[in-house]
Amino acid sequence: MSTTTVLLAEREPAMRTVLEHKLRHDGFELVSAPESARPDLVLADDESALDRWRGEAPVILLGHAQSDHVDRVRAFRRGCDDYVARPFHYEELLERIRAVLRRSGAGADRIEAGPIGIDLATRVVRVAGTPMPVSQKEYALLVRLASEPQRVFTKEQLLREIWGYQLQGRTRTLDSHASRLRRKLRELDPDTLYVENVWGVGYRLLGLHD
Repeated sequence: MSTTTVLLAEREPAMRTVLEHKLRHDGFELVSAPESARPDLVLADDESALDRWRGEAPVILLGHAQSDHVDRVRAFRRGCDDYVARPFHYEELLERIRAVLRRSGAGADRIEAGPIGIDLATRVVRVAGTPMPVSQKEYALLVRLASEPQRVFTKEQLLREIWGYQLQGRTRTLDSHASRLRRKLRELDPDTLYVENVWGVGYRLLGLHD
């Protein structure tokens, strides 16, 4: 199992929050600098990232709203792999990320966790080769849990990353989605309980390593 790692160097707080939420939702793992291992991709809002990461990781530059062809040409000459000017649609940025990763050979378009296979490009989930239909939030929850199958994710973290909740409150949203996801997985493999509720903490995938 491998997950594509993205270093997000975005200084504007609101934009950073949005991108963090959406990238995690689509199965990417966000890392912070400095890291012991280089990221698969760098998203940066400053050209200085080109000097730091050139030759080590592909860089997509998130340009400012007033950027013109001169800015883009300069950025490409300094080594950026793609340039996206603001304002931009996240869906377009996502496809540009995937295109850069394909060209560079970096990252992964698939997550494997035991018999669970998740194709990140097509968003198809299979259990032991059998397709399993999932809702948008069920998919996002499974991607997050499968990205680190031995890790217990807290409820607060999952609610923040997948639903954008800042406070847990009394919502049963996560529990309901986890229950439905568990039921669907067990229908395809009745002998294994994949989604475990760790009492008082959160959730993890179970049966893949125990």
